[in-house]
Amino acid sequence: MEKIPMTPAGAHALERELGELKSKERPAIIRAIAEAREHGDLSENAEYHAAREKQGFVEGRIKELESLLSRAEVIDPSKLSGSVKFGARVKLIDEDTEEERNYQIVGEAEADIERGLLNIRSPLARALIGKDEGDSVEVTTPGGQRSYEIVEIRYG
Repeated sequence: MEKIPMTPAGAHALERELGELKSKERPAIIRAIAEAREHGDLSENAEYHAAREKQGFVEGRIKELESLLSRAEVIDPSKLSGSVKFGARVKLIDEDTEEERNYQIVGEAEADIERGLLNIRSPLARALIGKDEGDSVEVTTPGGQRSYEIVEIRYG
């Protein structure tokens, strides 16, 4: 089974979501199904069908989270240093627009580009791995070729 790299914060967020689904969502759905059954004919009961659909989604997400967490290899970035690797917080300057961008390189399950969490499998993260401060990287993105300079690398 392939291990999935994950930061401690990412693992904690997934554990929190799993706990929430098991302790709150699942019991609420079971109550909603029981309540809908009391209303009689299930074939025309929209509340019952909606609750069953939600139950399927929640149970699927629970299985997905349990699988991710069982395969997680939690890597603590605060114990790392040097060139860019998993867990690094990287400050970049777009060499064309001079725009500054900050990313942390994280595992696929915790990636969220809107929050600056860059998937380790993304083209930009792959280009950054192994580079040092002051290095330039060229990346082919959906928007075309981009060049970035690594201004700062932090861990922790």
